[in-house]
Amino acid sequence: MDRVFGEDDVRLRTLTDAAGVLRKRERLALRRTLRDFQTIFPQLFFGVYFGTFHEVSSLREFGFWLLNRGAFEDVDVSRPNEGGVLLSVDVGGKAAGITYGYALQPFLSDETTFRAISAAHPYFIEGQWLKASEMVVSKLAKELRKQARKARRDPDDFQDGVNTDGPGDFLQRIRASHRGGRRRTQA
Repeated sequence: MDRVFGEDDVRLRTLTDAAGVLRKRERLALRRTLRDFQTIFPQLFFGVYFGTFHEVSSLREFGFWLLNRGAFEDVDVSRPNEGGVLLSVDVGGKAAGITYGYALQPFLSDETTFRAISAAHPYFIEGQWLKASEMVVSKLAKELRKQARKARRDPDDFQDGVNTDGPGDFLQRIRASHRGGRRRTQA
């Protein structure tokens, strides 16, 4: 992929509107949505890239390359790219793809990302980029909250495929840092 897209690291922000499709207030609203995602999941980040991809055969490949080569300026270094989710949107072709880091493989699937993009499909077709992006972020956040609850109940199911320095380290950070949902009270 480096032969196609380049070998150098790319400096960008979690919201990159290379196609210039968002108005100022839409950019501000989407940045707020992305910050809210990071507040709920302090060990993760979500990026959105709007562009026109004339020569790219696969948005997913581009997203994979960008997630691996991207130096996200507005993401704290404590959030590695392995914990990132990237929505790449081809505004000319009205297509979208989701790529996520290796650390999220036990928690997300192709089916989950497909459902998130499918829910946003009508907005993508109509060029309602903000609504489409917010829908994708919302659907994936909901799935990650669900998976975090499952991981708390049965952590062994989530250990396979997690690449960490120690067993369960990333999973423990997800469970400990998750700030969403209601807290259970003991009777």
